[in-house]
Amino acid sequence: MIVAADHPARGALGAGERPFAMADRADLLGRLCLALSRPGVDGVLASADVLDDLLLLGALDDKIVIGSMNRGGLAGAAFELDDRFTGYAPADLHRRGFDAGKLLLRIDYDDPGEGSVRTMAAAARAVDAMAAHRLPVFVEPFLSRRDPGTGLLRNDLSPEAVVRSIAVASGLGGTSAYTWLKLPVTDDPDAMARVMETSTLPAVLLGGDVKDGDQDAAYEKWRSALQLPTVQGLVVGRSLLYPADGDVARAVDTAVGLL
Repeated sequence: MIVAADHPARGALGAGERPFAMADRADLLGRLCLALSRPGVDGVLASADVLDDLLLLGALDDKIVIGSMNRGGLAGAAFELDDRFTGYAPADLHRRGFDAGKLLLRIDYDDPGEGSVRTMAAAARAVDAMAAHRLPVFVEPFLSRRDPGTGLLRNDLSPEAVVRSIAVASGLGGTSAYTWLKLPVTDDPDAMARVMETSTLPAVLLGGDVKDGDQDAAYEKWRSALQLPTVQGLVVGRSLLYPADGDVARAVDTAVGLL
């Protein structure tokens, strides 16, 4: 059970119906410290600024620490698909004694600016470098496309799209020995068994931005997918740190109970 908080470094500050929920850093740190103090929470995924704060607060003692690596694809930017590695490098994670890294890979087959293929190439080299340091790397893949009306990038969570994203992510780099997958539950939760047959790599489920009122449905989707043989846990952020009822401890405890 890992709590995720690397969203602000990509300019993604919203949670539920609150567009700037994560903009108050002291409030975010308080929520993170509370979440990390709950029984069964193993660690945190975050960018360097958040992890530095948590280290100073003593909140990372005996916790798994996963550093977020590519944050250059800013939310809503014209260059969002060109997701450059502006966060931790593999050497940084190794030097600091952290446990793993995470990278985001969004692929738009119609991307005219070639941001997707550049990100793929950089991600493959990051997978190799992490393996050279014997550090696990969590790859979070999506097939994405621009909304024709708003121009905003949307992730396709259909079973067919997630299957393709898993196949691409599993083949990155010169070895898969240290690769984990960080995956969404598909729009059709009943399709997850078929979707997860695409790869033998270990996987964790991500939470995404759960809309207010949909929390119970999210728990049920996670509960079902966690029964699949390659699914090893949860890496969830906004939906647990900013639940609609404001009760972080209860939200975290409920998620831990699914495991």
